[in-house]
Formats: sequence, structure tokens, C-alpha cells
Amino acid sequence: MATNARLQTLTLATDLTITRMGYGAMQLAGPGVFGPPKDREQAIAVLREAVELGLTHIDTSDFYGPVVVNELIKEALHPYPHDLHIVTKVGARRDDEGGVITSLDPADLQAQVRENLQHLGLETLDVVNLRLAVGGGSDDSIAEQFGALADLRAQGLVRHLGLSGVSAAQLTEAQTIAPVVTVQNLYNLANRADDALVARCAAENIAYAAYFPLGGFNPLQSQTLTDVAARLGASRQQVALAWLLQRSPSMVLIPGTSSVDHLRENIAAAELTLPADAVTELDAIGQ
Repeated sequence: MATNARLQTLTLATDLTITRMGYGAMQLAGPGVFGPPKDREQAIAVLREAVELGLTHIDTSDFYGPVVVNELIKEALHPYPHDLHIVTKVGARRDDEGGVITSLDPADLQAQVRENLQHLGLETLDVVNLRLAVGGGSDDSIAEQFGALADLRAQGLVRHLGLSGVSAAQLTEAQTIAPVVTVQNLYNLANRADDALVARCAAENIAYAAYFPLGGFNPLQSQTLTDVAARLGASRQQVALAWLLQRSPSMVLIPGTSSVDHLRENIAAAELTLPADAVTELDAIGQ
């Protein structure tokens, strides 16, 4: 697979170069990220189109579905292109009604890694994120949990490690145990609490993956965003994504969709350069 030359890449290790525009596979599952997709053929088509358009970064987890999304990825893309990097996460399971249950017991974290390997059809996972909290981390110690994943890295089951829902203090602690290549936290035009961590990740060549880049369950509502988008002849979503890409050189995006058309629209945002006056207006949304 040849990477689309128009897509910027980020090299995080000698064996890990990803497109800064990625694809988040969460929405391929059924309503509430639970159960099978409404249209399985469409889900397969979205995954294949993402790769065809040059994305080399897919974000997933075995608790999406659960299992459903990883099995879709395997069906659509296995055997995987050599330059495709799948980033998964552990730290949660689902109950029978679809509720998300935090599961950070070290033994279960290792079991979750092995389940991701099985359902993706891989012998080694490129990147595993330790999922800690939605919306931001505390400063509680994560040494035991991150150490359990570092043990699997030493065994060769995982190549690289990351963190999701993490605080700056937890990132510092994790780095004393094993290298961290990615931080995945809530960040977008309206949610800017992580500004300092975004800057730190850029300084340390850590990918900062902004999840819910378009607001998530509460989509971004801003007249400023609407006005800037109209002036530039782009969609509001494209402008919000382009702002993130210009926010930091180590920012990576994983917008999700179950639509091929929306996927193409999201990827096109990587080619949108925002003028300085538009950036100034957009910056004010989160202040």
C-alpha cells in the first residue's frame, strides 16, 4: 500500500510511522458501540476505503462491540498491508447490556491484550494504549497497570505502548517504566484543558491523539466555526479537524464514521490549510 503523498506522517519510532490523519473504528459497531453494525457490507467498505485512500493508522479496541469491530477489521483487511498500524486499547470490558466496565486488574489487562491479538489475527500488536479515564486522568499511580503491559512488550506481544485518559503526572510515571509513543485524550476546539500536555507531547515526539475531535456525544456548536467554514467553503467538521492538525505537529486524528462519504470528507480536511486570521478566531472558541 502506498501512502497518499498529501497525507502528513509522523515517525514515532524506527518501526512506527503513521499518517497524522487516522481512522477511529468505534462507530462500526451497532448503536451505543454495542452489537453488530446495521450494515456489515458498508462497514467493510469503510475500512477498505480508509486503507485505499492512504491512511496507515486505525484506532480500535476489543471492547468495541465487544469484539465486533476487531473482527470486522480482520475480515476487511487481513492480511494487513505492511505499513498499516493498528492501535488498540485495554482497560475496559462490556456488560450484557452494553455498559462499559473499567477493568484495570493487571492480569485482566494482559488477558485483554491476548484477546485483541486473537480477534485481529495478529501475533504482535503495534501499539496498545492503557485506557484510564474518559475526559481526563487523575494523578493516581498507574505503575502496576502499565508495568503489566510493559511485561508483554518485553515478551514481544506488543511493540509500543501508549496511554488514554491520562494526566501529565501519569505520563511521567509511565515513562519511567517503558517508552510512551502516544497519548489519547479528549481535546477539540471547545475542550482545551490539555493545552500544556499537547505542547509537551510535541516536545517529546509523542503522538497526541485527540479523541472526540468533533465533540463526540455533544457535537461542537459554535457560530464562529460555522462562519469560518462558510468563508473557506469547507464543512464545519473539516475546519475543526484542520484546526487540530495545525494546533501541534504531533497531533494525530482518529475521527470515526460508518459512512464512506463522511470518511472521504474527513480525510479531505488534511488538505485544508487555515489562514492565520481563521486560526485566531477559532482559538477563541476554547478560551
